[in-house]
Amino acid sequence: MADRLVHIVDDVAELDGVDELTLVLVLDGFLDAGNAAARAAQHLSDLDDGGSVVATFDVDQFHDYRARRPAMSFVQDHYEAYDAPRLAVRLLHDTGGTPYLLLNGPEPDNRWEAFCRAVREVVERFGVTRTVAMGSVPMAVPHTRPIALTSHANDPSLITGESPWRGELRIPSSAQSLLEIRLGEWGHAALGFVAHIPHYLAQLDFPQASASLLEQVEIGGRLTIDLSGLLAEAEDRAVEIARYLEANAELGEVVAALERQYDAFERAEESGSNLLAPDQPLPSGEELGQQFEQFLAGLEGPDDDKSGS
Repeated sequence: MADRLVHIVDDVAELDGVDELTLVLVLDGFLDAGNAAARAAQHLSDLDDGGSVVATFDVDQFHDYRARRPAMSFVQDHYEAYDAPRLAVRLLHDTGGTPYLLLNGPEPDNRWEAFCRAVREVVERFGVTRTVAMGSVPMAVPHTRPIALTSHANDPSLITGESPWRGELRIPSSAQSLLEIRLGEWGHAALGFVAHIPHYLAQLDFPQASASLLEQVEIGGRLTIDLSGLLAEAEDRAVEIARYLEANAELGEVVAALERQYDAFERAEESGSNLLAPDQPLPSGEELGQQFEQFLAGLEGPDDDKSGS
């Protein structure tokens, strides 16, 4: 089954004799608020000029073209430049020359179990010792506070930070999260990080979160990554957002309410008291929706030269 779903390059001499090999995983589509994980994956690829492809998946087996229609160009009287979806594994190198793999592309819409088996073949063919995933979700948090992350793994010894969650949460599944479970069942280490993105920035690029994710990948994947480009993008975005908030006092008040709630939660965590912090209520969903629609419209307006960054 896996042979028909993934094609693996037979001879990758550079990986012969490598004792430890990290596979970085980013599946676009679901866990990517603020485009944080996809931008982080693109940054890794750009640092090594795209690297070299060592495995490709049969996207036709996984992709729902009617649900996520690829773009193409219509030029005057004909079609051209079809942007075909591609799910591939690339061989890259960190800043110290250490080789690692990057599996990136659209999240499979179907056949998740078959996809997991195909990834297992890649892991076992190349001798991957750990898989590190990245993702991001929208949360009611302010952009002016440190980015929180949820770390997870199929082996408790791989967890790099304390979880902000208590008890059990029922959440929508993803191919990426299922893969972590299956790899654990097959005896392969897998871990990952999910960045908490301010929900008013979920539709915009938020490079600060991309940099935070890659900082964790450095630790969990034992890699060294040049983050200077992403950090420069993050500074530009922070200035852009601050400028807009200064000109929109009402929206600034909503963000200030999120800041008060965040700070109250932090104080409650430190003291072990009520984590709901009832003395610092959040703005209503209607207030947030109205204000952040204006926020997005302002950042994506014609006067904003960096809205596509």
